[in-house]
Amino acid sequence: MVRLQIDSRRYEVPEGKNLLDICLSLGLELPYFCWHPALGSVGACRQCAVKEFRGDDDSHGKLVMSCMTPAKEGLRISVSDPEAVAFRKAIIEWLMLNHPHDCPVCDEGGECHLQDMTVMTGHTYRRYRFRKRTFRDQNLGPFVNHEMNRCIACYRCVRFYRDYAGGHDLNVFAAHDHVYFGRQEDGCLENEFSGNLVEVCPTGVFTDKTFKKHYTRKWDLQSAPSICVHCSLGCNTLPGERYGMLRRIRNRYNQEINGYFLCDRGRYGYEFVNSDRRIRAVWSRGQQKTLMQKVSPLQAVTQLGALLSIPDRLTKTIGIGSPRASLEANFALRSLVGAERFYSGFSDLDRVLTLIAVQVLEKSRARPASLQQLEQSDCVLVLGEDVTNTAPRVALAIRQTTGPIFVSTPYRTKLDEVATLSVTLAPDDIAGLGFAIAHQIDPAFPSVQGFSTEIAQSAQGIAQALLKAKRPVIVSGTGSLSPSILEAAATLSSALFGKNAATQICFSVCEANSIGLALLEGNPLRQAVDLAKQGAVETLFLLENDLSRRLDENSLKTLLSNVKTVILLDHTATAMLPRADVIFPAATFAESDGILINNEGRAQKFYQIFVPNPVNLGELSSIQESWRWLRDLHIASARMDPSRWTTLDELTEDLVKEFPKLSPIQEAAPPASYRIAGSKIARQDHRFSGRTAIFADKTIREPPPSPDPDTPFLFSMEGAPLALALNDGWPGKKVFGDTTAAGISFPGLPLPFSPQEDQWWVIPLYHIFGSEELSLASPSIAGLAPKPYIAIHPRDAAKLGIQEGDPLEILLAGSVSLQTEEFHLPTRFESSLPLGIAGIPVGIPILAGKVAQLPFWCELSKHKMLGVA
Repeated sequence: MVRLQIDSRRYEVPEGKNLLDICLSLGLELPYFCWHPALGSVGACRQCAVKEFRGDDDSHGKLVMSCMTPAKEGLRISVSDPEAVAFRKAIIEWLMLNHPHDCPVCDEGGECHLQDMTVMTGHTYRRYRFRKRTFRDQNLGPFVNHEMNRCIACYRCVRFYRDYAGGHDLNVFAAHDHVYFGRQEDGCLENEFSGNLVEVCPTGVFTDKTFKKHYTRKWDLQSAPSICVHCSLGCNTLPGERYGMLRRIRNRYNQEINGYFLCDRGRYGYEFVNSDRRIRAVWSRGQQKTLMQKVSPLQAVTQLGALLSIPDRLTKTIGIGSPRASLEANFALRSLVGAERFYSGFSDLDRVLTLIAVQVLEKSRARPASLQQLEQSDCVLVLGEDVTNTAPRVALAIRQTTGPIFVSTPYRTKLDEVATLSVTLAPDDIAGLGFAIAHQIDPAFPSVQGFSTEIAQSAQGIAQALLKAKRPVIVSGTGSLSPSILEAAATLSSALFGKNAATQICFSVCEANSIGLALLEGNPLRQAVDLAKQGAVETLFLLENDLSRRLDENSLKTLLSNVKTVILLDHTATAMLPRADVIFPAATFAESDGILINNEGRAQKFYQIFVPNPVNLGELSSIQESWRWLRDLHIASARMDPSRWTTLDELTEDLVKEFPKLSPIQEAAPPASYRIAGSKIARQDHRFSGRTAIFADKTIREPPPSPDPDTPFLFSMEGAPLALALNDGWPGKKVFGDTTAAGISFPGLPLPFSPQEDQWWVIPLYHIFGSEELSLASPSIAGLAPKPYIAIHPRDAAKLGIQEGDPLEILLAGSVSLQTEEFHLPTRFESSLPLGIAGIPVGIPILAGKVAQLPFWCELSKHKMLGVA
């Protein structure tokens, strides 16, 4: 710490921080544009000028840019010096010379940093009377709108896009007052973090194109803290709603996780909430199993409750949970059907992989790294995980590391461009590499045999770099669908921890609540299929889960055809919809509250943003949280007292009683009783307008704000400001504490991958836009999802006598087709794939049920429609 003087007041501040950062932290008003806490300073805008004095005798001083001046002992500066004030006022006037007078219609209105800084500097009158400079705007794709005339050349956009996020297709062109920020030509921005330009830009040059389609003034948005549901990282978000429609997602700062930035899937995947695929009413086939008809919620709950009250029927009832549903919803289903009849809802392999990840998180001495800790690491090894597409924010964090980056994956990834060494290998060989590095670090760990010289040499070099590092991190995940890779990563972290106690691990898992679901100890899904085949299942509850993504088509048919009644609770129509007998409309993350446990075991709470369709000619919507539907059914079956689970906190208490190891979840966020100065927290800005007119087309009466017993928030402008509540950060609570165990290792060693003469090992390929289920219901995301294909090495293609784009016939090993009719995919060449390996994209709807059994051995042949070569 150093002592300095600002406008005759003395402060003690951190040494080395720039003066702008210090002034803003102290609450002093000092305008700025080019500085950003994550991007640093370049001194481009000259807006943050202050007067620096050499000593107590210096009365003249000199102007310096505060963002470029570090704090040092005895420094004396003035923010309010008349010369500095006049300089800043002149600067903002120059910057505003060509800025359009479009504040009333600008998408940035209400959140415009330029507007705030202009007012702060006192520039209220424009003297410029000549023709303004104008630019041609570009079409930058479905996410970002471009309005170049608003630019003040702060350079934030290119500094983030190119320097921080590693993008290549956005740049700065021309010079002087004709500087242009855009692409060389129109086209979709290629970087996975392009949406952050919307928040990084201080003037409205880059704005949210999806928000523009259903625009409303920012102060009319209703908000509450939430968690991204599109991968396992649990990035913090601040969604905004108006008129019962989710309008946008913004980043919510969490120092431990996402910091200032979100990936584009997390930012733009939200429109599934507004999708035409939403389920909004209760449907039932009735006892006669006829066509689906809308029924009243009371009728459906009463009939099913009576069914569940029959002991014999209950013993033949099972429930299948979901890794995308909240912890509370899964526990409510488990309580309804009984622990012995609760099935986790993972695919069989995903369950094995997630349980390995949980075992490592619980027992490994190398503790899980947060994204912030990953950014601060000085050596990273990525083992088998395409994090750019499975957990994008991890890839962004890796790009900020200060040391060497090593990547070993089954195919080329975007991180390869920043990697010190990149090795593409078959999954078994990647695991072998991990075990080989562990042996190099500590010879007490077993050595692998039979692997190539390349793997041995790579292992030696990587081991040396990891041993030199002060803060190494091993990154892996479930994406390769290889238990051996996870075991290798865990063993390697144990070996390295023995040499360096600062060693950490970072695992990416399948979905938003995979870790939470695994901790509820559900049975394997395969057992449910076998039970149904035996005729031991009459009623099936399916919670927010599309089983066509978990089971192959034959297994799914076996399960559903042997069950009398399928009861579906979901918010979005999936392949399960036509197979259900009763459907309950569940709330999405934006309409409900709950807890998710992320990849590092951090429990975080998301809060309801709005009540779904709160008024429809005076009738309440049927949509409610899954756990409330399950509570209603529990009560209707006369097996639960109506006084129980009246609030979410009561349900959480029961969950913790049954699973004491999950007790930290009660500290994940403030309970419903939380107050600020005796008040609940307002979801609406104090300028929120038009509440009495929102439903004027339906009713002239103003409905009272909806009650909310589950959270400390109000559906109102009254109460404590939301911004004040978020000052505490609410970073969540880790459920896995530091372990004193001896660590964890897996003795089983993989064998080297051996290509087969006429067979290929098919592995999953991931795409940030297309592989995740919910975001595919967002039009902007769906438009960027790839078409189905199969990727193989060009030399393998030559052996089959096909050209790129030709369709390949796919047969399981043993000449059994993947489905009863023909199944073929167009070929895409991927020279980074190892020979004997093929890849199929995960999550493409047309492939559902066909690729759920990945990975597998298959035979490939030229599609017969091509004829004989």
